[in-house]
Amino acid sequence: QYYYIFKFAISQIYKDFKMNNYSEKADVVTNIDNNITTYNTDSEEKDLLRIEKSGKILGILNKYQSDGTDKKTLSPSALKKYINCPLQFYFSYIVKLKESDEVSEIIDSADFGTVFHRVMELFYTEGHTDIEEAKDIARQIGYPVIVKASAGGGGIGMRAVYEEGELVRAIESTQSVASTNFGDPTVFIEKYLEKPRHIEFQLLADEHGNVIHVGDRECSIQRRHQKLLEEAPSPIMTEELREEMGGSAVKAAEYIGYTSAGTVEFLYDNGQYYFLEMNTRIQVEHPITELVTNTDLIKQQILIANGDELSYEQKDIKVTGHAIECRINAEDPLNDFAPNPGKITGYRSPGGPGVRLDSGVYMNYTIPTFYDSMISKLITYGRDRNDAMNRMKRALSEYIILGVKTTIPFHKAILRNPNFISGDLNTHFIDTYKKGIEAEMENVIAEDLEYVNKLKSTFMPGKKIAAISAAVGSYQNMSKNQFLQKK
Repeated sequence: QYYYIFKFAISQIYKDFKMNNYSEKADVVTNIDNNITTYNTDSEEKDLLRIEKSGKILGILNKYQSDGTDKKTLSPSALKKYINCPLQFYFSYIVKLKESDEVSEIIDSADFGTVFHRVMELFYTEGHTDIEEAKDIARQIGYPVIVKASAGGGGIGMRAVYEEGELVRAIESTQSVASTNFGDPTVFIEKYLEKPRHIEFQLLADEHGNVIHVGDRECSIQRRHQKLLEEAPSPIMTEELREEMGGSAVKAAEYIGYTSAGTVEFLYDNGQYYFLEMNTRIQVEHPITELVTNTDLIKQQILIANGDELSYEQKDIKVTGHAIECRINAEDPLNDFAPNPGKITGYRSPGGPGVRLDSGVYMNYTIPTFYDSMISKLITYGRDRNDAMNRMKRALSEYIILGVKTTIPFHKAILRNPNFISGDLNTHFIDTYKKGIEAEMENVIAEDLEYVNKLKSTFMPGKKIAAISAAVGSYQNMSKNQFLQKK
């Protein structure tokens, strides 16, 4: 339970920093100690245990401040990083500490404060504050470089830098965005690949030391570093490359002692692949992996959380066929994908063999302005990539959403693009072929207009009742005729 206590202790310290603007840890500890009994759980016994251990952590933090053995300043932004650190990181490191003779006495004596600081030191290093040092790092990496928010995601605040003169402005800009969106202005610099593929590997890892990958996904069709269309497997994937990249992903998860479903993302360029990030959760695009590997990732994630051992070994995972997912968002693709919330006045979903639709919307549903613009995920599966693309074209042609603008025309245009059809993809695909994609979208919209106008009448209440009545009557007549023929 140590990691749970750490998380609680850090969150309490951070909250007090924000509310009271403390500068001394001793003050924070005193304040938390007075209120620690307000933290309750289902079990009184567990509650007392956690209070006792939390108090010990805080007491040791207080000792560090008073006797001068720890001179570090815990700023609110630093503490927030520790809060956001996945719990598995804390837990896995503590497990490693327990297995080490060097620190066994620390664990046995319940010196949680020491372990607490060892954990933080392992996963977070002090950054540079000197801009000249940042320039040196960028020179060592080699331009172009990219500046990213350490605590962020989704491409928010990222800035590409092509020469040294742009670096200071990029760092300041990213820091400002990072501070506003994530409460942490820390940024980092890494090599910028201009036209890479985005290839990721799905992982499953249980608490018994078993880690496997469940194949790859290609996620290069993006706007503003956010995925719009994904497919599995990647068009360039070979068994040898899958084994190599998948093996690297598995090693990363093993090293940090990760458990649950997760995804390791890579950038691939000119035969080389580079670690991008790890998503410690199930992802939007998980259905395409489920279809090509015949696995239920959500079920496996729940079983792992229950403490069960994986029922799969790596040799059991076979990639068969091809799957494509289109994210259907309430956005205007001809207006830089601007959000377009509103009321759905007409809705007709696609279906048929090899078609899956994950959605929660319906006729007269109002898409709010407060959340992500996604309406649904449309997935198709086929024997090969061409089969999956043809099914997706059919499914998109059947999918009718009225009242809001959506990315359906965009996906139709992408599936007509010769570079997409040939599998020649990179993360700047949309920007590279923007004019052609937009021209094709206008053609798609014009082609669909007559079809949509015909269907609009079917969404009127009176027309719907008539259509249903006609369908029921036709079915009854057909059943009657079949019965008479048998007699």
